[in-house]
Amino acid sequence: MPRLPRVASLVLLGALLAWPAPAADRGADGRFDKRESSHFVLYQDVDIDRSGGWSGSVRFERDVLASLERGYDQLDDLLGLRPRRRLPVWVYDPGIFDAQFAGRFRFRVAGFFGDAIRVRGDTAVTVPISRTLHHELVHAAFAAEAPSLVLPAWLNEGIAEWFESRTHGKRRLSPGEWSYLERVERGGAWVPVTSFAYPSFVGLRADAAGLAYLESYALIDHVARRHGEPAIARLVGELIRTRNLDRSFRKVTRMRPAELEAALREELR
Repeated sequence: MPRLPRVASLVLLGALLAWPAPAADRGADGRFDKRESSHFVLYQDVDIDRSGGWSGSVRFERDVLASLERGYDQLDDLLGLRPRRRLPVWVYDPGIFDAQFAGRFRFRVAGFFGDAIRVRGDTAVTVPISRTLHHELVHAAFAAEAPSLVLPAWLNEGIAEWFESRTHGKRRLSPGEWSYLERVERGGAWVPVTSFAYPSFVGLRADAAGLAYLESYALIDHVARRHGEPAIARLVGELIRTRNLDRSFRKVTRMRPAELEAALREELR
């Protein structure tokens, strides 16, 4: 059975993933403050003080770390992930963030890129920002635990979406999400995500990408409903250990990914 593709094979993606990395992590004036917590090291652009005020910028960086630490506490329980090194977090002046990362991330406020969580500076961590931080934490944890492991987008994003929802008190797809997927399936508009082998949904139209994210979340939710939430952590462990997609899914769910997707679609009809 073929193994998951390694980084070297991603050359075939060409322009799809040809996002140039920033030449350096530089704030508006080239300087960052450093703050550490138990599991993260945060660098904040000192220029944020000018727009949000010193007290606002300090409160924001503390709130970012507090939110990430709360997410970290659940990584092991829900996903079996416990990175052994501090994860880097960069907080940018909003203008610098928009200039460097506009269009690269699904979320306007944060994203995972180049081995670190990148955050758009603000004065308070709202619930949507906290959810986004927990989503990106999953990507950072995978990168720290298994840097050579490249997951297909539907699995990578589906696990992150599931974890984000779970850490904020949502255990299942909402009735509205389920009804929407029923209409999609019955209307013949389903995006077959398990055949999408690329590690990113970059390149899909906005509407198609939004549907792909929801379907991906639904697939992980399907595993949790049918096999129990601990199955997600077992699946993650198998993926890291074997780096074999089909083998990991067969061991945990007794289905290959395409069969899992077919079962979910049948349930929606």
